[in-house]
Amino acid sequence: MDRSSAVAELRAVVARFGRDDAPGVGHWCVALSGGPDSLALAAAAATVRPSIALIVDHCLQPDSSSVAAMARDQAISVGCVGAEILSVDVGATGGPEAAARVARYRALDRARAGAPVLLAHTLDDQAETVLLGLGRGSGPRSIAGMRTCDPPWYRPLLGVRRELTHLACAELGLTTWQDPHNADRRFTRVRLRTEVLPLLEEVLGGGVAEALARTATALREDTDMLDEMAANVLAGLGAGSSGGGLPGGGLPSATLAPLPEAVRRRVIRGWLLAGGAVGLTDKQIRAVDALVTAWRGQGAVAVPGAQPQTRLFAGRRKEMLILYREPV
Repeated sequence: MDRSSAVAELRAVVARFGRDDAPGVGHWCVALSGGPDSLALAAAAATVRPSIALIVDHCLQPDSSSVAAMARDQAISVGCVGAEILSVDVGATGGPEAAARVARYRALDRARAGAPVLLAHTLDDQAETVLLGLGRGSGPRSIAGMRTCDPPWYRPLLGVRRELTHLACAELGLTTWQDPHNADRRFTRVRLRTEVLPLLEEVLGGGVAEALARTATALREDTDMLDEMAANVLAGLGAGSSGGGLPGGGLPSATLAPLPEAVRRRVIRGWLLAGGAVGLTDKQIRAVDALVTAWRGQGAVAVPGAQPQTRLFAGRRKEMLILYREPV
């Protein structure tokens, strides 16, 4: 790739995104870590719309404050009209990666003040996400990967290879921060990036990352259509998005049984989420589905719920699926 074209190419990508996907936006925020992806995005975004950099300091490393300060200074140097450091307290729920992600997104959401937030995920990140979903067997929703537009989060670089952001930073003479976690083989995503994807590229003759990203797009289109069909079923039952309106908040098995499997399971998923379930797995949804398709008087299915000190169950009472809670 011609290094002299990297910055121009990124600017064109972000300008096209702004025109097609965010036409009415007066300004936007850019989530900035100081790494090459987010720094290249900030530099490109600042030439398209007024941009405010939001730098999250997870306070997990001794020099995190100086890294955040350097990122703030670089954001201003590449043309951002503002830059704010957001210090967060990372909890321990769900492991270090998950806890840091939750804290980061909460801080960004609070600080954005109604503006969209641009995230610097690239095509390489998308490929890694698809592989993670495949390995976990968590269904098409996870394999469908990340969306370009998922308000208030936007990913204008999702079709761009990581190589381009690195070249753009080099062209601009920017010193980028290299997160030590990105080289830590204890993290599954790091091993996918440094071991699995290169091996697949070698064995399959290249183009693997692009193929995985195309697969995600195709699956996402199919998933969106199935989700819309399921939402229409729930709306027809009077459930809407809150689960209200159904007799006792339940789902009639006679309505569910004739539905295509993919639609029925999505109806069940939407009903469970509306009833307070969180973090559902494909295995749990299929177990609730079996209360309709393979009913033999089996017991209720425990599903994860958001309310503390209670357990959430999906069961069947006569011809209705019902949700109920029990104290822990």
